[in-house]
Amino acid sequence: MKFLLVTAILINLLCASAKNRTFDCTKIFEERKQELVERLEKIDEASQSLESLKEATSMLLDKKKAKIDEEMQKIKAIEAEIKAKEDRIAALLKKNEQVLEDIKKNKLTKISTLYAKMKAAAAADIFSKMDVKEATAILTTLPPKVLGKIFAKMKPDKAAELTHELALMPKKEL
Repeated sequence: MKFLLVTAILINLLCASAKNRTFDCTKIFEERKQELVERLEKIDEASQSLESLKEATSMLLDKKKAKIDEEMQKIKAIEAEIKAKEDRIAALLKKNEQVLEDIKKNKLTKISTLYAKMKAAAAADIFSKMDVKEATAILTTLPPKVLGKIFAKMKPDKAAELTHELALMPKKEL
């Protein structure tokens, strides 16, 4: 009987020990569950912060893109304005060149008229003393009849030199 009593006490102790263990396990699980809930809340907060940051970054990028697009439009407008001004300047330059050419032609026409009305001997004397290029430019505007009279009154060397220069000139200028 002692044996039974000792066995019963031992069984009773073992059962009591098992109940305490069960209680301890539940307590541990509850504590662990609480830790997991707290971690889950932290992860959820981090996820929300990340979403908020993502939205803020996206909005900032959209604003930057809109500003860049606006600046590009301004640059394109300025480029178009510059191109238009360049075209106007080019047209004005062409017009000015034409006006200068007309002035030169009128000047040469007036000079040629002057020499055409002069006596051949006086004109020959002036052309003989003039620079060859200048003389050639003026002589190209004179009628052939007047040119012949002037050459006839010049020294043969000078007349030959001017004739040679006239022959070298492009047909356009003659």
